[in-house]
Amino acid sequence: MAIYQHPFNQVNLQFIETIMLKLLITSLLFIAAIPALSQNGKITGSVNNHKEMSGAIISLLKGKDSSLLKTSFIDDDGSFNFEKLADGNYLIKITHTSFETYYSSLISITNLQSSFILPSFSLKPAVKELQEVNVTGKKSFVERKIDRVVINPDLLISNAGATSLEVLEKAPGVLVDIDGNISLKGKQGVFVFIDDKPTYLAAADLASYLRSIPSSSIESIEIMTNPPAKYDAEGNAGVINIKLKRNRAKGFNGSITLSYGQGTYMRTNNSFNFNYRVNKVNFFSNFSWNQNNTYQDLTINRYYFNPNGTKNSAFSQNSYIKREFKSTNLRIGADYYVTSKSTVGIALSGFINPSFVPTTNKANLLDANDNVVNLIRASNPSDKVWKNGSVNLNYALKMKKPGEELSINLDYIQYKSSHTQLLKNSTYTPDTVLVNESVLSSSLPASIGVRTGKIDYSTPLSKGIKLDAGGKISFVKTDNTADFFDVVNTVPTPNYEFSNRFKYQENINAAYLNFSKEGKAFSIQAGLRLENTNIKGNQLGNPLIKDSSFTRNYINLFPTFYLSYKLDTSYKHQLGFSFGRRVDRPNYQDMNPFTYPLDRYTYYGGNPFLEPTFSYNFEFSHTYKNFLTTSLEYSLVKNLIQETNEQKGTIYYSRPGNFGKQQVYGITVNGNFKIAKWWTLQLYTEGKVMSYESMIYGQVLDESRFYWFIQPVNQFIITKSLSAELGGSYQTRILVAQFLTIPVWQARIGVSQKIWKGKGTLRLNVSDMFYSNQPGGDIRNIANSKANWLSYLDSRVASLSFTYRFNKGKSLNARESGASDTEKNRIKTN
Repeated sequence: MAIYQHPFNQVNLQFIETIMLKLLITSLLFIAAIPALSQNGKITGSVNNHKEMSGAIISLLKGKDSSLLKTSFIDDDGSFNFEKLADGNYLIKITHTSFETYYSSLISITNLQSSFILPSFSLKPAVKELQEVNVTGKKSFVERKIDRVVINPDLLISNAGATSLEVLEKAPGVLVDIDGNISLKGKQGVFVFIDDKPTYLAAADLASYLRSIPSSSIESIEIMTNPPAKYDAEGNAGVINIKLKRNRAKGFNGSITLSYGQGTYMRTNNSFNFNYRVNKVNFFSNFSWNQNNTYQDLTINRYYFNPNGTKNSAFSQNSYIKREFKSTNLRIGADYYVTSKSTVGIALSGFINPSFVPTTNKANLLDANDNVVNLIRASNPSDKVWKNGSVNLNYALKMKKPGEELSINLDYIQYKSSHTQLLKNSTYTPDTVLVNESVLSSSLPASIGVRTGKIDYSTPLSKGIKLDAGGKISFVKTDNTADFFDVVNTVPTPNYEFSNRFKYQENINAAYLNFSKEGKAFSIQAGLRLENTNIKGNQLGNPLIKDSSFTRNYINLFPTFYLSYKLDTSYKHQLGFSFGRRVDRPNYQDMNPFTYPLDRYTYYGGNPFLEPTFSYNFEFSHTYKNFLTTSLEYSLVKNLIQETNEQKGTIYYSRPGNFGKQQVYGITVNGNFKIAKWWTLQLYTEGKVMSYESMIYGQVLDESRFYWFIQPVNQFIITKSLSAELGGSYQTRILVAQFLTIPVWQARIGVSQKIWKGKGTLRLNVSDMFYSNQPGGDIRNIANSKANWLSYLDSRVASLSFTYRFNKGKSLNARESGASDTEKNRIKTN
């Protein structure tokens, strides 16, 4: 069924795009015209034994608190210098793995003495010769860059033994609802990548896949509300990129993680990572096996009214949904270093995720006076096996000019699923006399094939200036079959009301150009991406339903712009601005017009009339001393794709639709506070207003709501080997299209103990200690009806995990691979 659109005050998006492109060009010209700040201070020196100190790092420190300001290296003649320094006190620090660390005396730069020359000196050799040296930098849980925020999940104790989906729930600004829908800073439409390659899955299947990846396999999480032009423009709320661990040291290295968790039901997440480097070949692999059993106890109430507003009838249902998920994941690959500047590689990955979801429903039909008219008892077991296999071929070349690189990626990805369901529905009188009984069986196989190719080129133009360019082509084919049968006395008869077959093809051709300049005070990045989209959908008919098809072709431009300005040389205050245009294309299955039943009174379906979502995102930020960032954000969205709800007679229909206009604006604060030497507080909070203007099935939706979210994480260092964590979150009511959720909160605690000289770690965690994270809410703007729901989840879980690491060898440079960018997130298989 088509979704009618509200004739709201139209925003001329083409006009906005023109204005923003002009603003981008004007900003670049303005920035280029700004003269450098007057800073005349200079510190120089030389090291006598510099020939023995290849790779030594020279650091300029602030004299007051020894905080890092700049780093440099020793020149060939042993000299070094730091220029354009403001007045103040400084220290020089030199570090090398084979020498003792050197600290200079306090150096003062003033108007009277703006240049300071250190006397020549030699570093003392280290007292003990090290057989193996591991150099590690101190990480923060949250690190901010000009175009993204980087999360280091290993620094949270409560992430031990968790799945990647549970890790995402703890990332600042990320929310995951009961159905696995991921939102970022209050907005849905997030695309999730694994190692810069999209997961190609819709919400339910994506959630299942992320549950199969243990937290021990995650290196970092990159959150990009406004991704640069190199990334596909897909995802109006932004991109979340999960980077998996990959050991890059010589010899044989790796880690083993075992975990067990117990809530109402058990769960376990286990993984083995290894890397082996010999001569010019580097082998890597990751294997994981997981089981996640959980439940949802869902209560739904629906109330029906006559056109004059008087109550007509009601429907009350309780569903107990037990979910049994298992998964086996394997990722293997090899890199061959042809020369010191060129590398070819291959990566193979795949998973098998079987799941069994038995659902039992108990419902009552009520009259206008709340008297029971009928009792409904239903069962709906669902048995599904989801398989994936992918191949990536990649090539990287470092050219003669330092920093000039070329990379080529080719990907082939295949998904297949087998899915069977059996819906048995029985209706009784109030005194339990059977009125009727029906049995509906179904087979829902699906396949998705993805082929992508991508080329990226990067070159420095001059000092601090870099140019990136590239292109991508992708082809996607999906084939979904739905065979339904009415079963009477064990004899199946085809049901042509629900049976169908849907085929979908998509081709996207893209090219991008990105310019960046990093200066001492100003840093800028500007990009433009062009995408040409061609799609074709075909629903095959049956004796009851005719064939139908549709085609779409369109070209779009997606500009991005970032600006960072340091107000002082000590980086105490830093300002930032970003702008970007994004798109959300419908999930492949969402455009399938067929309808299928969840039970006798609830139907789900697709919508072939879906239009892509376009959004404009703005952010102004201020960062104080690299530990506290405050941002003002605004987003304008047209044709937001979101779940819609309609009541027709006794049937409740849920399908995706376009909401005419959404606006989101507000403030976010993200800080890392050192309360004491033993106590660190990581705090994220946001306050946003979300507003909608649309017409849904003849009902006007014109509403704005403010919501507040806070997420504190306290970390405590008890001893050198023992630490603890106390964290949680609270969210007020939030408006999401036709849904208004209730407030929810949760608290968690964890302890971590290092053993075996730091090679092993034991962690114990308890999530949702007070069993308070139970979602619910109201469903509004439905003609002549209203509804509400409340869920109880298996959210309080105690987990024990053990990790053992073995590590040898000299670190190598990391290299990324993958050509696929956005196609995976849009696959749906049921």
